[in-house]
Amino acid sequence: MTTLVEELSKKARTLSPEDRARLAEDLLASLEDGSESASEVEAAWEHAIRQRVEEVKIGTAKLIPAEDVYAETRRIYQK
Repeated sequence: MTTLVEELSKKARTLSPEDRARLAEDLLASLEDGSESASEVEAAWEHAIRQRVEEVKIGTAKLIPAEDVYAETRRIYQK
């Protein structure tokens, strides 16, 4: 880390947890390219959810039992 980054990080750690979280959110938001607005992202998620629900209703979605998902997760993370 650069000296400035180290200094800023040290100062940020003195903030309250709420202020650190807000600062982290602001910094992460500054990394986004801004090509999509929040409403566009929300609309895309809503469309994807509706499409997935429809696939489940008409029987074209591949459903995986929760027990299988949990077993696979345990297998992967027990390495």
